[in-house]
Amino acid sequence: MFSAQKMPKKIPNWLFYGAALPITIAVATVASSYWWVWASAAPSSLGTKIRLTIDDGMPTQAIAQELESAGVIRSSLALRLWLQWLSIRGEQSVVLQSGTYDFATNQSLSEVVAQIRTAKSTEVRFTIPEGWSIAQMAELFEKEKFFTAAEFVAATQRLSPKRRDWLPNNIPSLEGFLFPDTYQILPSEATPDRVIDLMLDRFEQVALKLYREDQASKPKVKISLADWVTLASIVEKEAVIESERSLIAGVFWNRLRRNMRLESDPTVEYAFNIKQTPENPLTLEQVRMPSPYNTYLNEGLPPGAIASVGLASLKATLDPASTDYLFFVARFDGSHVFSRTLDDHEKAIQDIDKKIPQKSR
Repeated sequence: MFSAQKMPKKIPNWLFYGAALPITIAVATVASSYWWVWASAAPSSLGTKIRLTIDDGMPTQAIAQELESAGVIRSSLALRLWLQWLSIRGEQSVVLQSGTYDFATNQSLSEVVAQIRTAKSTEVRFTIPEGWSIAQMAELFEKEKFFTAAEFVAATQRLSPKRRDWLPNNIPSLEGFLFPDTYQILPSEATPDRVIDLMLDRFEQVALKLYREDQASKPKVKISLADWVTLASIVEKEAVIESERSLIAGVFWNRLRRNMRLESDPTVEYAFNIKQTPENPLTLEQVRMPSPYNTYLNEGLPPGAIASVGLASLKATLDPASTDYLFFVARFDGSHVFSRTLDDHEKAIQDIDKKIPQKSR
């Protein structure tokens, strides 16, 4: 008679998984810790310098990938996780600032992030908006502690042929030729002449190239470089709405061809450093004040430009709208009423004046 052999008891599933789960978590924790130590460490102990530019509006993911590709950090994922951790901790700002940076390969991840967050950029940036005058630029540079306003203004009046051989001979200053844009410069190089060189270089690359190509073909209008920049600067100051830019240029061209005075308010504002508002427009006394820049008194163009000029106004001045308008007046929203006759123009002015609550003359 055979005796039955006892079978081993089956281990319950819950007991197996209950024992495996802690082991899995422990292994994952150790692996993650080792990975984080590796990912957050400096890529190298050599301290090799790497210069990198972070552009305005660049997404964090793109910045992280750029830093990893350049060898500044080991892992783009680690950078994003570090920023999330800083945010959870309640850090005031985890924004990565744009700029040009000199990184070292012996910097840890946290050091790289700290450098970008505090904007310890190798280069400094400055932005010149379209329509700014040299005086406004000078105020900005003094405010940013580049140099004094007086030093910059004086530098813009040094018109040696050595500066640029394409600059017109008869301009009173570099007004209009300092191209509006965003620039970067090393703090040690931030001198008036160096800043001016940067803006003249950009003018040459963008504006002068446009002018030469236009005038060398079959130009819609034939004009000298100095006159082009001067007229375009007036268009720049008058135009607020993009769709009206070429129309305003067309009006000014019509008036010039008929030997009519331009009668542009911005030229008076520039001449006497006046800032008018809808409630306080230019007075009759002001528009009668003598100045070479006052286009209410003088025919033709003023001696020079009245502001920096953007590409759109430069293009509009070379390609003005075909129109028979001779007048325009500004509304409150920046748009204009265009007229063919003086009677219609005066009526438009009266209609707009009625909508002004009160004017202080």
